[in-house]
Amino acid sequence: MPIKIRLGDKTLFAPKLWLQVREVALDDESASVVEPEPPTEALQAGCQGFLIRSLGVVGRQPVFRRQEEYLCYVPSQYPRYYIDMRQSFAEYKNKFSSKTRSTLNRKVRKYAEYCGGEISWRVYKDGHEMPEFFRLARAVSRITYQEKLLDAGLPDSEEFLQEMKRLADEGRVRGFILFHQDRPVSYLYCPIDNGVLIYAFLGYDPEYMNLSAGTVLQWLALEYLFEERSFRFFDFTEGESEHKKLFATHSVQCANVFFLRSNLRNKFLLYSQKAFDDFSKSAGTALHQLGIKTMVRKLMRFGG
Repeated sequence: MPIKIRLGDKTLFAPKLWLQVREVALDDESASVVEPEPPTEALQAGCQGFLIRSLGVVGRQPVFRRQEEYLCYVPSQYPRYYIDMRQSFAEYKNKFSSKTRSTLNRKVRKYAEYCGGEISWRVYKDGHEMPEFFRLARAVSRITYQEKLLDAGLPDSEEFLQEMKRLADEGRVRGFILFHQDRPVSYLYCPIDNGVLIYAFLGYDPEYMNLSAGTVLQWLALEYLFEERSFRFFDFTEGESEHKKLFATHSVQCANVFFLRSNLRNKFLLYSQKAFDDFSKSAGTALHQLGIKTMVRKLMRFGG
């Protein structure tokens, strides 16, 4: 969806169409809903509706329906993966099969051997450390496929750096960098909200893909975070990937739900957006079947 989200504030959904946004936290104790309902709060002046992100749902939801005076649109439904951190690292490792544990240990050993016997990595959590983390993480992010292909790299702005420093000063962030000698090759950035670690950004240098740099850093970071014994959950947020499935202990079914005032203009906008989404999905499927999508991703990863 072409939206620009600022959590807890208004958001621009389309030209001159504003929505009020809510993000459901992983530790929200509300039960998953069988049928999403619009918030009871009044809309602010100029707002056309609500967006509720990561709402826990029971069963598959219809994409469109009328809900009271609103049009309800559910563009995405997905498992939200997370790790229960209220256990020891030894207990966490028991969730993996012996084969998977062996594979993870082998990847760590392989990277250590490549580095001459010892892995160099660092944790960043204090405000004065964040400029260095930002510089090193950006050096990796700008060459990752996440940034080149998906526009999902670590944001490159002074505002984001200042936000990182503010969170660090409040003890609400952990950053991790994996090195090869003095070269940063992978980064992980996790803000913290109410004892929940947020999997915000992970990236790795494509030259180190065969050495599983991202997986190695994730494993080292999790061991460190478990040993802190300060957190309740590690939230992989929305979206599905093999990486998230591998490391998660649980998942909850979620959906992003729009409630727009029921009028002809909003109905036109929603159906136009759905048509665009359907076309994008169909195009993606066709490219995948032709092998083009995979080829493009490989080119982006390795820089052509």
